[in-house]
Amino acid sequence: MSKMKSCGKIRKGDFGYFFSEKKRQALITGILFAVPLFIFFTAWIYHHSRMTVWTVVAVVGCLPACRSMVNLIMILMRKPMNRELYQKISSHAGKLVMSYEMYITFYEKSSVVDAFAVCGNEMVGYSSDPKIDISFMTKEIQKIIRKNGYKVNVRILKDLKPYLQQLDSLNAHYDSLHEGIKYVPDERYPDLSRDELIKHTLLAICL
Repeated sequence: MSKMKSCGKIRKGDFGYFFSEKKRQALITGILFAVPLFIFFTAWIYHHSRMTVWTVVAVVGCLPACRSMVNLIMILMRKPMNRELYQKISSHAGKLVMSYEMYITFYEKSSVVDAFAVCGNEMVGYSSDPKIDISFMTKEIQKIIRKNGYKVNVRILKDLKPYLQQLDSLNAHYDSLHEGIKYVPDERYPDLSRDELIKHTLLAICL
């Protein structure tokens, strides 16, 4: 097991991430708002006036809270992955490096991708998002991954049955799909395999 996943903590790319992240972001946003509000009201009560330097400090202190609120709103809009869907996909995952519940964002468009499998130079995703622009998302994801030095071929499917068949095929040809690929470990993540680093790169463009 890689060191990117430890102590049972739900991380980006794990099933249950959206639900966990909603709670985390709500807590962070609450704390970030509570601190400047505490400063503001404490100063007001003490000085009997809002016209103090502490009011400026409180207003500036609200900026990180507002940014956090934007993140909270974005994650609240995301629907968690159906457990039955996860179980169907994970039962076909086998040896593949998988990631789940991804909200992949670009300036032009964003979409939910329920699952991605990485195997050598093949990346196959499944999305139940009816609004996904598969051509755009495939092109942009592949561009980002290749810019990071991995010559992958990215595909995203909207039909579950063919996707599960693709997972079975990747597992059946697992060794041949990795054969001949030259890989120099990343000194920042020496314990991660090439497939895990590709997943790490993918998750960097996810909410």
